[in-house]
Formats: sequence, C-alpha cells, structure tokens
Amino acid sequence: MMQICDSYSQKYSLFNAMNRFIGAVNNMDQTVMVPSLLRDVPLLLEELDAAGAVCPPQDAALPPGDPGAYFSRRDMYSHYMLLKSIRNDIEWGVVQPPAGEEAARKKDKLGGGPAEEGEGEEDLEQQFHYHLSGLHSVLSKLTRKANVLTNRYKQEIGVSSWGQ
Repeated sequence: MMQICDSYSQKYSLFNAMNRFIGAVNNMDQTVMVPSLLRDVPLLLEELDAAGAVCPPQDAALPPGDPGAYFSRRDMYSHYMLLKSIRNDIEWGVVQPPAGEEAARKKDKLGGGPAEEGEGEEDLEQQFHYHLSGLHSVLSKLTRKANVLTNRYKQEIGVSSWGQ
C-alpha cells in the first residue's frame, strides 16, 4: 500500500496548489455572507503583496501608470466573482468549443504541416513543465488573493478574529 506523506516536494504539487486555492475560495465564500458589501471597496496591490496582512488604505489616488492602479480600479466584488468563477472552472471544467473550431485552432497554432509534427513532439515535455510551473504560480497568487479578500471583508464588517 502506498503511503502519502506531505513533504517539501509536495509543496510544489499542482494538485496541492489547486486544493489550497479551492479551500481558500471556499473559506472566502463561507465568510462573505453579503457579497454586495464588497462593491466599491478597492483591493490594493500592497494588500496582495503583504501575503494576507491587511494594509491601511491609501488616501492619495494612484497615477494611471502605477501597477497598483489596476487593482484600485477593480473593487473587491469583482475579485470575489473572478475567484469564484475560476474555482468553478477548476472543479467543473471549462466549456469546450465545438470540435471543428478546436481542431482548426490547433492546426493554425501548430502550423498544421506533417514535417512540423515531429518537432512539436520533442518539445512536449518542456512545454508541459513550463505551463505546469506557470499554473502553479498563478494558483498561488489567486490563493493569496482569496485569503486577502477574506481578511479584508472581516476588517470591513468589524470582525477581526472571526472564524480563526
């Protein structure tokens, strides 16, 4: 019988990253009882970088070129809906386009020629590792965003140690 242990190498497991993300979004979903309270409440870049620690809001408006400006223009409600949508896509799958359209797109992307087919085969492992690494990174960032949103919601409604 195989025993599953939680080791350092499993920290980088895609399966564990997806479970952490889904758990964080489920916690966010259970904590946020009134999602409409999240409307017009900005989620700043500094909050996401603080790994879950909630920073005091800044009074000064960010210039349009500032990287934090994107996050300040989107309210917490839009982040909440985005995170829930991604969780649903992970749990239930993404709607696939009709078979004919998908085949045409793949043919266009790969060049469609039989001579190029062998070159793509050799590169599959490298492509897989590249996309796996990217997916793990994105899931980690989204997990942190869900945790920040949950903590910020608790701060907004005035319950600092609720559910911990």
